[in-house]
Amino acid sequence: MKVSDLSGIFDFEVICACAGDAPIVDGYASDLLSDVMAKASEDSALITIQAHKNTIAVASLVGIRAVVVCNERPVPDDMVEAAKAEDIAIYRTAKTQFEVSGLLYRELRG
Repeated sequence: MKVSDLSGIFDFEVICACAGDAPIVDGYASDLLSDVMAKASEDSALITIQAHKNTIAVASLVGIRAVVVCNERPVPDDMVEAAKAEDIAIYRTAKTQFEVSGLLYRELRG
């Protein structure tokens, strides 16, 4: 799956349309950024409610290609600017982390 597929398949709101052709091969759900740094994998989508620029900094360190902000959390402008600078997509959804995790797992692993 490609990053750009996330909005079409799951009907996520596109906040920052970056990294469109980059692969998504895994997902990781966490709100603890140190956990994301330790356990998330490259070319994954981060599923979180953490909507701030530090989330993008951590995603960049790990090689995460997309951040899905759940529960319709507001996404601040500085997070969007950081995502553009790092070529990381941001999506938003009203769905919970549990719901998004299940959808992404089913799409990636069948």
